[in-house]
Amino acid sequence: MRVPYKILFMTMMSIALAFGFIALLYPHDTYSYERLHIFLFNTILLHFTEPETPLSPKVRLFLLLAVVYALSAFLEIYTPVLLVTPFLVGIVESVRNRRFSFLPLDFFKSTVPVSEKFHHAALLCLSIGLVIAALVIINAEFHHFVTIPKLELNMFFLGYSFPLSLITMSLVFSIMENHSRRTALLKNAAFWLINMGVIIFFGFILAEVFLPQIAVTSVLFASVIMVFYLFVRLGKNLQQKQFLISGMGFLMVTSITGIAYIFLEFAPDYDSDRLVWLMRLHSFSALYGWNLCGLAIICRFNDFPIQLHSNSTIALHWSTVMLFAPLGCYYPAMAVVATLSYAVYLYIVLFARAGRPA
Repeated sequence: MRVPYKILFMTMMSIALAFGFIALLYPHDTYSYERLHIFLFNTILLHFTEPETPLSPKVRLFLLLAVVYALSAFLEIYTPVLLVTPFLVGIVESVRNRRFSFLPLDFFKSTVPVSEKFHHAALLCLSIGLVIAALVIINAEFHHFVTIPKLELNMFFLGYSFPLSLITMSLVFSIMENHSRRTALLKNAAFWLINMGVIIFFGFILAEVFLPQIAVTSVLFASVIMVFYLFVRLGKNLQQKQFLISGMGFLMVTSITGIAYIFLEFAPDYDSDRLVWLMRLHSFSALYGWNLCGLAIICRFNDFPIQLHSNSTIALHWSTVMLFAPLGCYYPAMAVVATLSYAVYLYIVLFARAGRPA
């Protein structure tokens, strides 16, 4: 990836974290700051699928329209959002069909690598997410066909992190080796459990039912443990493996905090204000922990190995996500520390020289 695009993505990711702190430390009754950044990260997914240098015309157009989309949604001016949505869907589908196919029949073929299935699912999820978000906007802002308390636009914007999670999973499976038919079956089972589990879980969130949510999240957590076991056992001894193991650690934190929040949400004395810290830890570990590991590897995909001290870099990442960022939710000074630490981490990963460390 060329230096200008590294600077672009580093700036975009750093500002994303800063926006998260602005929303917490200086809340606004109208504007939702998360709408400004989560969607933009999907540009990296398209660039990974269509890795032209510089960015392909489609990816550059997607980035431009994504900025219009995110800013309009942030300002709650929804007509531009609806106008650009068909073009965004068209770009994603064009990239997806060129790389894969319109019908996701590969999902059902045992001969297709699971890493490719996750990659295809990430693009399909992005397209479907755009369409559903448009329908939610039409319902919430214009016609009110359906009244469901949880059917909120902010939830769907947070859902734009799911394609990033799927592409990170694709990276995890791409460096696994197949040792037996049994491991191949387990890998395909993980693909279906994770994808179907998230879809079903979303339905249960909308229905606001307790036990089914716990059941599905437990299955998802067990699936993550299984993938972690397979990855440690079958993953090739590459530098990327260290970063992805770290990422899976963040994913397990995300799973545990998610299950904990569901239990507390249905408790008799539930108070959402008292659980802000838990939700922030959940979102930090997911977006800036797990997903960032995948995005960072994608940005340097053709450069590995790179000249950095992996353990120190990973330690900086964990300190930022699990310590500085949560404290930044309460102390403005720590918010500045977290943002700067995060920017340093991104600089190290994105700008370290290619080649084995000396």
